[in-house]
Amino acid sequence: MADMTTFSVGLVAGLLFGALLAGLWTAGRLKSLQEQKTLLTQARQELAESFKALSGEALKTNNQAFLELAKTSFEVLHAEAKGDLAQRQQAIDELVKPLHDSLTRYEEQIHFLEQSRQSAYGGLDMHLKLLAESHQRLQQETGNLVKALSAPSVRGRWGEITLKRVAELSGMVAHCDFVEQDVVESDEGRLRPDMVVQLPGGRQIVVDAKAVLAAYLEAHETHDEAQRQERLRRHAAQIRSQMDQLSAKSYWSQFPQAPEFVVLFLPGEHFLGAALEQDPTLIEDGFSRRVVIGTPATLIALLRAVAYGWRQEQLSEHAQQAGKLGKDLYDRMAVLAEHLNDVGQALNKSVLAYNKAVGSIEARILPAARKFKELGIASDKDLPQLEPVESVPRPTPAGE
Repeated sequence: MADMTTFSVGLVAGLLFGALLAGLWTAGRLKSLQEQKTLLTQARQELAESFKALSGEALKTNNQAFLELAKTSFEVLHAEAKGDLAQRQQAIDELVKPLHDSLTRYEEQIHFLEQSRQSAYGGLDMHLKLLAESHQRLQQETGNLVKALSAPSVRGRWGEITLKRVAELSGMVAHCDFVEQDVVESDEGRLRPDMVVQLPGGRQIVVDAKAVLAAYLEAHETHDEAQRQERLRRHAAQIRSQMDQLSAKSYWSQFPQAPEFVVLFLPGEHFLGAALEQDPTLIEDGFSRRVVIGTPATLIALLRAVAYGWRQEQLSEHAQQAGKLGKDLYDRMAVLAEHLNDVGQALNKSVLAYNKAVGSIEARILPAARKFKELGIASDKDLPQLEPVESVPRPTPAGE
């Protein structure tokens, strides 16, 4: 619309300008030049004012139309954008919903784990308190035990009880396989080993328990390494002294069925281990003095071997008893076979006697008796036919 207005203004201006030029040329160029200029100026002013008015109105109209068009387009775009935004929002919600659900479950799980952690920490704190109390009680009991073991009589009794427990765990029952506190009279006085293990065949093993703990306990009470090593060396020396004293008793000469060695029992492997760290030749020197140093582990192995020997001895005895019972059973069966043979022979004689009796009756008695019936004297019953016995007793095979 603005282009048409501009074209019309230009066309009018061109026509006017052409008419003016024609009039000027016809009236005379020289005379009316000034008038033409004046008219041209006025025309220009009028045209400018008209163009300005037309252009302002056209611009206003165009602006109004543009604003209406822009408004309409904006409303359409806004509606489309709003619908698209709703669809995108829905699509985003559908995409985000699983993540939101997962986050919700994750938060719930975190909350549950936090509660569990707090509960576990509370229980752990309680267990730690109980553990601390138990540790404190254990320290007190350990202290009491150390004080009790400081007395030689208590240490000796503990060693004897440990020895008995080891023997029981090995299957060596006290009333049949070993004897505690057996007393033997000798030239040197009363010898009393702590245990004598009875072996199959009347053999014996002498065991003497020694709870050598004084220096060992003192070594663990000190925090000075030098003093600890010195007390452990004294502990090894005490075990060697006990070994020498036990070797001097010569139990193998007092028990004639015992092998030429005696077992020195220590109630713990760690006692022997601590001594061997200070005196590695202790075991070899013990063998040379006919003393075998034993601990619960080694003595259990030895006693289990003895128990196995006893089981084999019992199996041998059972085999002998079974053989004797078999011989007795065979003799009794032979006597029974003889009796059965006599019964068979008697039955055979009885059958022969029966057949002879039947033959005599059939040949001599029944024919005469049947004649009574022919004479009308007999009853309605007939005399049966007697048959001899054909079966005979099975003969006993020769040699049985």
